[in-house]
Amino acid sequence: MSWFYQQGPKLTNPFTSDSILRDLLQKLLPADILNKVEDDFTRFGQRVVDEIEQLGERAEREEPQLINFDVWGHRVDKLVVSTAWDKLKDISAEEGLVAIGYEREYNEYSRIVQFVKLYLFTPSSAIYTCPLAMTDGAARLLELYGTEQLRKEYLGRYIDRNPSNFYVSGQWMTERTGGSDLANAETIARMVDGEWRLYGPKWFTSAITGDTAMTLARIENENGVIEGSRGLSVFILDIFKNGEPNCLRLDRLKDKLGTRALPTAEIELEGVPAKLVGEVNKGIKTIATMLNITRLYNGVSAVSYAQRAVQLASDYAKKREAFGKRLIDLPLHKEVLENAQNIVTGCLYLTFFSVSLMGKEECGVATEQESLLFRLLIPVTKLYTAKMCLGVVSEMVEAVGGAGYLEDSGFPRLLRDSQVFSIWEGTTNVLSLDVIRAISKNNALKAWSKYISQSGNSKIKNNLTLLLTEVEKYPDPSVIARRLSYSIGRITIAYLLDHFIGDTNIVDFWLSIGSRDYL
Repeated sequence: MSWFYQQGPKLTNPFTSDSILRDLLQKLLPADILNKVEDDFTRFGQRVVDEIEQLGERAEREEPQLINFDVWGHRVDKLVVSTAWDKLKDISAEEGLVAIGYEREYNEYSRIVQFVKLYLFTPSSAIYTCPLAMTDGAARLLELYGTEQLRKEYLGRYIDRNPSNFYVSGQWMTERTGGSDLANAETIARMVDGEWRLYGPKWFTSAITGDTAMTLARIENENGVIEGSRGLSVFILDIFKNGEPNCLRLDRLKDKLGTRALPTAEIELEGVPAKLVGEVNKGIKTIATMLNITRLYNGVSAVSYAQRAVQLASDYAKKREAFGKRLIDLPLHKEVLENAQNIVTGCLYLTFFSVSLMGKEECGVATEQESLLFRLLIPVTKLYTAKMCLGVVSEMVEAVGGAGYLEDSGFPRLLRDSQVFSIWEGTTNVLSLDVIRAISKNNALKAWSKYISQSGNSKIKNNLTLLLTEVEKYPDPSVIARRLSYSIGRITIAYLLDHFIGDTNIVDFWLSIGSRDYL
């Protein structure tokens, strides 16, 4: 007797198999640029399937370890990571996953080209995109605020395509006193023998195997330190010296729900040498530049995870039979997959529209309205894609059924990792309050509503009117910050889909999602 064995879903080239991404690029990139980069996207997509996917899986299996003491009791704080993790760093350099954004070969479109490759890379990379995000943010920080010496020493290495020269940076802000609320940060910067030395605990330091880190600290002088967020300054430091932790004590690695291949540590700064970046006591304003970039990385990562889950679940639905039909031919199951794809499509358009605004802003060609849109849509994109895409990944686990709940199917890792996107770089509430700040300080809502009002779609205009009427009811808009942020995300997506695609079905789908709905 021959027993039945189910054929599982198969990963295919994430660029050539993604018609929605390719259609989007036809809308956002000039034809001559798209013609230049399309072959590279195709080649890289195949490298994801043939090499990067296996490296990511191995890095997940071979989790990082911290050895605090040697056999004789000496403190060594030695970090051991998978060779696959190191190889992912090399590939990141070779493929220019940070460099493309700074080489600016494609002018204001360079960020779009870069983020397409990040989108293809992320779900297979064991979230190596996290250290890349912080490296990219550090590069931009030095480009804007670094001295000539700092740029000479570090910037070139952040954007080097030679793996031997490529530097990865961390972003160390979280302390025991709080994550998103930086006002109580305790790290002290003290001048010792003509150089800054940093002291104090850091509770959550991702990319601890990186080369450098950007961090916040309070400068101490004869009058003590300035308390609160206005007393913080940005510093850059080298994590290792001669292969040893550089005046750092590594207390432990975090045992996280997901992103388990990514080494995240709890550490103590014990006089680590550091260099000031930007103006004294302007740390929050300075570091905000870094956050803009890392939040867009968060958005593209969330969408890429959701798209990967949909692609695999859809492939499975074409192979799995139940009740005499393939799952894809069962109307209810097909509707679930189509709704999930509609959500991913909308989030993809929102994310890459925001990326396009960043490219214009960095190249100095953004209009005043586009600059205000960028300020508003950064937190909206981050919070909204995180929430929506987490729901999609969860739904796709269910769509695959019991097999999707099994660890070696790959779906549980996608689900665990997806949970981080609503937390990393600011929770939904924190980002919603950032939306309110953009509205209050920059009058960004007026610029956004003017942009959306260009729509010829009466339903979109009605949704805009309802939203603006709702805002007017509240003297303190923070009361509805979360609902307002969701609505801005939803209406922006509907506008973009109507403008670029013109499909009334998907536009109506997005307008039917309530401001309190996650999925």
